[in-house]
Amino acid sequence: MLLRALMKNQTDENRTLLDHLSVIPDPRIEKKCAHKLEDIIAITVCAVICGADDWNAIESFGKAKKDWFSTFLDLPNGIPSHDTFRRLFSIMAPAAFQEFFVGWVNNVADKVGGVVAIDGKTVRRSHDKGVGKKAIHRVSAWSSENNLVLGQVKTDEKSNEITAIPELLQILSLKSCIVTIDAMGCQKNIAKQIVDGDGDYVLALKGNQGALSEQVESYFTEANKTSFEGLNVDYYETKEVSRNRYEIRRHWTLNISETRIDIEPWSKLNIIGMVESQRTINNQTSVEYRYYIGSIENDAELFGNTVRR
Repeated sequence: MLLRALMKNQTDENRTLLDHLSVIPDPRIEKKCAHKLEDIIAITVCAVICGADDWNAIESFGKAKKDWFSTFLDLPNGIPSHDTFRRLFSIMAPAAFQEFFVGWVNNVADKVGGVVAIDGKTVRRSHDKGVGKKAIHRVSAWSSENNLVLGQVKTDEKSNEITAIPELLQILSLKSCIVTIDAMGCQKNIAKQIVDGDGDYVLALKGNQGALSEQVESYFTEANKTSFEGLNVDYYETKEVSRNRYEIRRHWTLNISETRIDIEPWSKLNIIGMVESQRTINNQTSVEYRYYIGSIENDAELFGNTVRR
């Protein structure tokens, strides 16, 4: 679907990559350009999607697929050399390329939709103690429905996730999405930003939310003792069996309005949720509980499928 979206003879809705290229200013001197900006970028994007990981591989891919590229690119001087690809990307504004790429991917992914998981990871071997270089940490948005990374923001340290998440959300189209974030992102301003973008949220609770986390955990603990008697609780269960592993996941959701939890207002807050994960590995059983708040409806199956991704 991604490569097909490049072709000019597709519908207007799918002419996404070439249309979005207009946001990238050409940093080259026009009179010295043998190749069009859109040709170079289109070939590069296609090549990288298909596994090319250096400039020579991108050139080779372009030459191998020249006939196909010619059906929707002008290619006035054929396929650019690997040096041409390298020179252009070395002087291109990274922010402009990110704006183009995120806009294109969001369009290809049908305005994203489904579940978008925000997660932070440290890039392996990105630090260098010898020169005092800290490890690179990236906060990414992953579209479960489309198996796509929709955007990334680089931070110096994991502790900076809380400032990187709003920046990442700003560049995403969140309409009709359910955004999931771990406890670091369980902040009122982040919930409001998601709702303002016409999305919903399911946020993990831990100690960073203090009283709220304690109240939700305490409420579920007490309600579970009476099997949630008298409460409009929704329940969903899944089971997974593999060679030496057996796991049961139990999910409960409950409208916040039915609880006695006293908290300051959160944007569109509708449910609290609990997940019980019971794992048996090599005849050793462990049980883990996780707690969430969300703006989604009181639907335990929807909740379970959301936090599972």
